[in-house]
Amino acid sequence: MMILQGRRILLALSGGIAAYKIPFLVRLLRQEGAEVRVALTPAAEDFVSPLTLAALSGTASEQHLVLSHGGRTSWNNHVHLAEWAEAVVVAPATSNTLAKAANGLCDNLVLSIVLSAKCPVFWAPAMDLDMFAYPATQQNLVRLRSMGHEVWPSPEGALASGLSGAGRMVEPEFMLRALELHFAARPFWLGKTLLLTSGPTEESIDPVRFVTNGSSGRMGEAIAAEAEQRGARIHWVRGPLRRADRVWTDAVKIIPVRSASEMHAASVEALPHADVVIAAAAVSDLCPTSVRSEKIPKSELSATINFEPTPDILQDLAKRRAPGQVVIGFALETGEGLSSAKNKLIRKGADAMVLNYETEQTGMNSNTNQITLVTESHEEQGPLETKAQVASRILDWVERFATKD
Repeated sequence: MMILQGRRILLALSGGIAAYKIPFLVRLLRQEGAEVRVALTPAAEDFVSPLTLAALSGTASEQHLVLSHGGRTSWNNHVHLAEWAEAVVVAPATSNTLAKAANGLCDNLVLSIVLSAKCPVFWAPAMDLDMFAYPATQQNLVRLRSMGHEVWPSPEGALASGLSGAGRMVEPEFMLRALELHFAARPFWLGKTLLLTSGPTEESIDPVRFVTNGSSGRMGEAIAAEAEQRGARIHWVRGPLRRADRVWTDAVKIIPVRSASEMHAASVEALPHADVVIAAAAVSDLCPTSVRSEKIPKSELSATINFEPTPDILQDLAKRRAPGQVVIGFALETGEGLSSAKNKLIRKGADAMVLNYETEQTGMNSNTNQITLVTESHEEQGPLETKAQVASRILDWVERFATKD
């Protein structure tokens, strides 16, 4: 499903060098099914062609408040443009344009649209680092936020001046993702925080050996992506990632850990801030009682290594939780697992267990999964689905459980 299908997005460009990236954003939005219109300040025309933007958006670019055609003059109705839009994106947002908007000044079409907009307005600041850090600029950003506008971050990096620092415009892919998250947000998750654990853990034996398992972390990644899309904040305690990561917004705080004890400590620290806990990590059950500082000779391995249990993270989080916090665990089985999942549910004190099996089509390294949501009084079995669909099923259950009478 394309989240932006049919959504009406107005891009408002001001005069900065980063304007050259906006045609790429127009193309991305159109590929996702959005309707796009473009408005430019006079200075923006020096950096990007209105004709290019018109060709990519499929509609004429809007540039002037007063239009002249064959000696006749007419008014470009900025109110209609503002009413048409479901979201306005000011990108690049120069210090001049955001200062004018923050103080209610209106001397061009872009500012007229921004000041008339009833829909959400998003700002993508783009300027040199000293201009970005200037106190008045920072005050203007605060003022825009206080008006209900959303100001996207300005990451550090190489700038057009040759300097390096904060003030870069976020990339088109970031803007696309942020708009998708805005339109996909669900009321239940807005303002809520999910504590998520995922991935494997690694328990060191010596400097070169460790105990681990085959978890890919894909199920946890799918849950994080779905929660992010629904508007939640995510505190993600993540074991070692064994493949390339994706791009996440600021709503996702990744806390990298390696061992079960590190995951336990990070999870306990994050618990007070969480509304929902999903413990999807494949935590090692055992760890060596001691870690050797030098590599153990092969001949001594079997006689040298002793193991002890790792912390039971799910059980400890369930014991420590505050009233109203929802706690869900995972149970991976290879045989008949329903009774085992119920026993784990009761023993660990969770609200639900996600029962799944290790097979060719499900489990750790597959892209699909089939789960049964197990509570004390009910089992809800789902079909074989992609892990993204499974993540949606789990979060749907959380919504129903947390809002039941």
